[in-house]
Amino acid sequence: MIPLSLIVVVVGCWTAVFLTDLLLKSSVYFKHSYEEWLEKNGLSISPFHIRWQTALFNNAFYSWGRRKARMLHQWFNFGMVFGVIAMFSSFFLLGKTLVHTLAQMVPGSSSSLSSSSVHSEQVLQVVVPGINLPVNQLTYFFAAVLISGVVHEIGHGIAAIREQVRFNGFGIFLFIIYPGAFVDLFTTHLQVISPVQQLRIFCAGIWHNFILALMGILALILLPVILLPFYYTGIGVLVTELAEDSPAIGPRGLFVGDLVTQLQDCPITNVQDWNDCLDTIAYEPQIGYCISTSTLQQLSFPVRAYKRLDGSTECCNNHSLTNVCFSYINNINKHLHACLPVRKAVEDNQVCRANKDCKKDSSFCIWPSLEIHSRLIKVKHPPQIDTLYIGHPQNLQYTVSITGFIPRFNFLSIDLPVTVETFVKYLISLSGALAIVNAVPCFALDGQWILNSFLDATLTSVFADNDVRDLIGFFVLLGGSVLLAANVTLGLWLVTAR
Repeated sequence: MIPLSLIVVVVGCWTAVFLTDLLLKSSVYFKHSYEEWLEKNGLSISPFHIRWQTALFNNAFYSWGRRKARMLHQWFNFGMVFGVIAMFSSFFLLGKTLVHTLAQMVPGSSSSLSSSSVHSEQVLQVVVPGINLPVNQLTYFFAAVLISGVVHEIGHGIAAIREQVRFNGFGIFLFIIYPGAFVDLFTTHLQVISPVQQLRIFCAGIWHNFILALMGILALILLPVILLPFYYTGIGVLVTELAEDSPAIGPRGLFVGDLVTQLQDCPITNVQDWNDCLDTIAYEPQIGYCISTSTLQQLSFPVRAYKRLDGSTECCNNHSLTNVCFSYINNINKHLHACLPVRKAVEDNQVCRANKDCKKDSSFCIWPSLEIHSRLIKVKHPPQIDTLYIGHPQNLQYTVSITGFIPRFNFLSIDLPVTVETFVKYLISLSGALAIVNAVPCFALDGQWILNSFLDATLTSVFADNDVRDLIGFFVLLGGSVLLAANVTLGLWLVTAR
């Protein structure tokens, strides 16, 4: 749920801004000077919307738009081709997303879809702060939204100047809690240039968003190289945060700053290894440990075994914090059980799957008899003693935050690479999403103007009558608008309903 405190703060701030603006505009003494101040600074205020426009950056835009004209011409030609392809591709992507959303909404269908397939198929997803966007990551989200919007508008501005369209100014706005940017172009100039020139301008925004997303992907790939002078990689994962309810917390558990190098017999060199190993442990049978017959007899307690509801066997006191029920098969293939102190039973012992894996003839392969989804996981984080975790592997995955970057020097922050990684991932996602959504032929989006210019550039010889082209464009825009609205509405309902 969206935190109530966040709603109160947002509504309270906007109420204060609106009332202050209303009082100053209604005041006999301050009305004139206040409105002059707003106009001088390029500010305009309306309910839940603040807009700032300036001409301070005009010289910079004109400099960028007139430099290396031939190269810019080719650059925006590529952008035009990309924009047209993206416009038609957006129908496919939105259609695929809508079908997948409807499949999730049909009772019983979600059981046939694994969680991994759901995320792999979900190309676009509605994001709601406080529901599927953690509140502690709002800074990343809004910063990425603003940067993506600025880069988008810079593309429009430079392309417009390149096509000899007058540039009036650049601005930033805040709508409720969402930041954005815009450029003010002279409309008359836009209307008199050719459709191909218009296409270069209208496609430039999503083209720059696409390039920004590619640059983000490249930065993410090269991050280990960029941070190499300051951070090691490939030697394990560093624990950066533990959730308050994490089952890994304890006197012999994990601590912030621990370097994890192995889970069971699975070596860990990076974050992907950590996730892959936990997935493997979760879906494969519980691993066992070799123990000699003499040690087994020495450590075991008299037991009375009984079956749990899930079919597993329990043979220890339910309230024991140190003992676990182990199962093994003796030399005559009989299933036996022993209640053993877990650390002494598994520590420094060879892992195994069956008795034949144990090198000594007088040894057995014992494995913990746990509930169906629980696993005993030995977590190696030298120089500390191994942590023995019992529970669902996903609980360890979700409650322990890690990074593959290990500081070379003590004064370096362990959170810096995580912060950079997280921000770049948001930038890739949001810049890519802005490119896809803006390419949709939908009223009030870039896709509307891209479509109109494309039809004028390609169908003029086929349909000389403007009304026919306008009618075709209207129906395409209507279809795109309905498709986008359906995706947003159903996606929002799906997110909030869950």
